[in-house]
Amino acid sequence: MRFAVVGAGAIGGFLGAMLARAGEEVTLIARGAHLEAMRKHGVRVRGSLGEFVAHPNVVETPEDAGVVDVVILTLKAHSIPEVAARLKPLLSSETAVVSAQNGIPWWYFYRHGGELEGLHLESVDPNRVIATNLDPARAIGCVLYCSTITTEPGVIRHLDGTRFAIGEPDGTKSERCRKISEAIIRSGLRSPIRNNIRTEIWVKLLGSVAFNPISALTRATLEDIVEFSATREIAREIMTEVEQLAGQLGIDIGISIEQRLAGAAKVGPHKTSMLQDVEAGRPLELDAIVGAVIELADKLGVPLPHTKTVFACAKLLGEKSRNYGKD
Repeated sequence: MRFAVVGAGAIGGFLGAMLARAGEEVTLIARGAHLEAMRKHGVRVRGSLGEFVAHPNVVETPEDAGVVDVVILTLKAHSIPEVAARLKPLLSSETAVVSAQNGIPWWYFYRHGGELEGLHLESVDPNRVIATNLDPARAIGCVLYCSTITTEPGVIRHLDGTRFAIGEPDGTKSERCRKISEAIIRSGLRSPIRNNIRTEIWVKLLGSVAFNPISALTRATLEDIVEFSATREIAREIMTEVEQLAGQLGIDIGISIEQRLAGAAKVGPHKTSMLQDVEAGRPLELDAIVGAVIELADKLGVPLPHTKTVFACAKLLGEKSRNYGKD
């Protein structure tokens, strides 16, 4: 299969390198020093899966890549609106788009069914720019549990996790999902096909909505947040609100809040993606992870007082960080 990975940073570069090492035809779309290093030296991967160098095709633009069978979007969610229109050179009538973002994805209410079918969330897809340029019929959901960092341009360290769960919005186990899953599994990663990928999304959201903004505000690791009684209690309250919202959508998360807290503690001194963004001075992925949950809750009349409070503080942090040094 021909894969294009859009946003080939730490996660995308790692996945692309694994697929390329297994013999798949992979093109990474990247930029800057990371792009140049991968072109010159290949993608160097280190960590718990060993050390190797892969040599996928590395380009700067979709035009340079051409048409592929599968586009894997590993960009942060807030970056997709600005690139969606530029992805057309990658697409044939049959090209699938694997959406691997945190939070509620842009395609979530496509083939959802019921009264919420086709619901639009402005915090996820401003002015519907994503759905206009990427037909939701192309979408395959992906929930990943994989932690990687770029230690230097072209060098990616795999820290933990190998699961890339995928699923169709309508719950069918399609031929395209089977082929993508088999390719990922051949690369040495896990890729179960879920008949309700939305449940998997909410399982991850349960932790992300709580831990990501708290970590950004406090500079604390997962272990720190859970072991400190006050932040543990805030995380528990936020998770309770998220669980109630999921219930309004008919989602049974299937894991208790105490289990989720215990799981975070076991991960240890892990920095969330949002904390890593704060430390690197990057924009925070707040709207798709937390803002979308709040927008959806407002539409359904579900109160989220703790979630909204932490979101407001993290939003201000993001604004201050973005404007720091401009004056």
